[in-house]
Amino acid sequence: MVSLIVHAVLGIAVVLWIVRSNPAIFRRPAAGPSFSTLEIAYLVVGVVSIALGWWFNVTFVLDYGPDRAFFNPLWGDGSWAQYLELMFDNPAAGSAGADFTVANVVVLPLLTIVDGLRRGIARPWLFFVATLFTSFSFGWAFYLFTVERQRRVAASSVSDLAPVVP
Repeated sequence: MVSLIVHAVLGIAVVLWIVRSNPAIFRRPAAGPSFSTLEIAYLVVGVVSIALGWWFNVTFVLDYGPDRAFFNPLWGDGSWAQYLELMFDNPAAGSAGADFTVANVVVLPLLTIVDGLRRGIARPWLFFVATLFTSFSFGWAFYLFTVERQRRVAASSVSDLAPVVP
């Protein structure tokens, strides 16, 4: 269980690092509500994905881990190694596991790094790092939240600068 708590702390730390690295994006928009409906939707999807993942991860550690709070999270019962082994336990699980792994380890970093740099998002590689401690879906949802937030903050700043026509 200690490894899950460490994951939670690291996940929160990475999200805060992203936010603090991009203060212009995460500031309150000059006009409109603090959060748009779309931003809220992305955040809800991301948080729900973490909750679902945590439910299964806690169940995995309780069901497969040893009966003590401190154990090796890298190999042995209830470890990352056993988790990965079970992720490819049968062809159906292996198909989903392979698809998830490619999407999380290749597609998400490529998209967030290339697109993020083009958009001027600082440290876009952190969205991938966040998935290591939160969930794959949270990384995607938080990136899309960030892009939408950036668009909305920029639009509200431009509308503030637009000349008023009498």
